[in-house]
Amino acid sequence: MLATFLIGLREGLEAALVVGILVAYLKRLDRKDVLPRLWTGVGAAVLLALVIGAVLTFGAYALTFQGQEIIGGTLSLVTVGMVTWMIFWMRKAGRTMKATLHGGVDRALEAGTVWALVLVGFVSVAREGVETTLLLWSMVQSFGDAPTAILGAALGLVVAVLAGWLLARGAVRLDLSRFFTWTGGFLVVIAAGVLAYALSDLQEAGVVPGPFTSAAPLDASGAVLVGWAGLPFGWAFDVTAAIRPDSALAVLLQATVGFMPRMSWLQVIAWVLYIAIVGTVFVRGLRRAAPRTAPASTASASVPASSATPVTTESAAARAASTASPSPEGAS
Repeated sequence: MLATFLIGLREGLEAALVVGILVAYLKRLDRKDVLPRLWTGVGAAVLLALVIGAVLTFGAYALTFQGQEIIGGTLSLVTVGMVTWMIFWMRKAGRTMKATLHGGVDRALEAGTVWALVLVGFVSVAREGVETTLLLWSMVQSFGDAPTAILGAALGLVVAVLAGWLLARGAVRLDLSRFFTWTGGFLVVIAAGVLAYALSDLQEAGVVPGPFTSAAPLDASGAVLVGWAGLPFGWAFDVTAAIRPDSALAVLLQATVGFMPRMSWLQVIAWVLYIAIVGTVFVRGLRRAAPRTAPASTASASVPASSATPVTTESAAARAASTASPSPEGAS
């Protein structure tokens, strides 16, 4: 529940910030008359996410077991790709997101068509909606407790909407940079677990050789080889005797760090490589971003006294403009 709560909170807050920027900009332009068009687009994006979730949930019942495993594994791989892209995209695009959204609104208003602004609202929210749906669906498939997972995500979304509303009204302040940094690191671990589960599905379906299938190397007695001779097709470990797969501990570990009581070598290798590669790139990006404010303080110290007042006034105006509407710029 904690994992899906944090996912709902992060993705929901991203969407809430985007909608807040759009609404605040239209109000600043005194164009409240077109707000219903924007909300129509936002509602359509939410509906799309719900439809995709329903299709994935109920459409799978019409498939064979192998078909379900292939679809599940493939979509989980797509989810890992989307989450990985989003983690790094948010850092890069966060600094210019407000200007990009404002530009989209300006172009829609200039076009003068009803659908132009509807499309802006739809596109701005649809990405987070579809991404959240795929990630939650993959996690539900992996540890099976759908009611708890959905409840956690719903609570996260409710808190995100409330937080976005309070931010828009200036009632609370939130260090968005720190928030998206911590949740981004958490999503790296979550994505590694989804990757491991995707490979488990594909191994069970026989698409990828593994201990579930006859495609795995066998010894003379027909047992699946375990150990170096069977890498990466055999079992890496099996602790089901100590941790039952349906126990609360197993569900918690699988939902948070992707650990399963029994994992193949391919799953373990994929999990470790993903954490090592993506985690390293993520941490290096944080280290590069940390010293960016240092040159600014040095430059301000060297400004002549005669120009100190104009510079201060301009900076204050810029700060006021930047806080006029909520923005995920801190996510960079």
